[in-house]
Amino acid sequence: MADSDNTQADGAGEAGFEQAHTSSNPVSDSSVDSTMGFSREAAAQLGAIDSDISAEEQEAIAALPSGSALLVVRRGPNTGARFLLDTDVTVVGRHPDADIFLDDVTVSRKHAEFVRHRTAFEVRDLSSLNGTYFDGVRIETALLSDGAEVQIGKFRLTFYASRRDLAPVASE
Repeated sequence: MADSDNTQADGAGEAGFEQAHTSSNPVSDSSVDSTMGFSREAAAQLGAIDSDISAEEQEAIAALPSGSALLVVRRGPNTGARFLLDTDVTVVGRHPDADIFLDDVTVSRKHAEFVRHRTAFEVRDLSSLNGTYFDGVRIETALLSDGAEVQIGKFRLTFYASRRDLAPVASE
């Protein structure tokens, strides 16, 4: 009996879905459900970057000069730490002389580097043991986009480009 209830419920859901696409009445419950689900998902994707930024971080990002960027630790031992990228090459690793020192055994001594190309930044893995990840994919090198996640060992860092450098891109 439970199987027939599921079949009926599934059948009603499929009919409701078809009705949402064929009905001229945009107020029906089934069209609201399918439309609302998409709207929430789209809004979450569009607002994901801003939702993780505190007011203090927003101010720091807004103050970035052209040709610089900010990395914010989102997960890992230093959650909340911020690192300014304002040189042509910034080395990240567990070695005390690294430009960005990440003290954890999951991080190689010289793990990765951030390379500035005028107003754009690239991350390069330096043959690390655990790899460098860009938006969840292991990479050797990747061009960074605003809001991208870079994982180095246990650390998950979010990349924020200078807003002064994003404005020309948005107008093109």
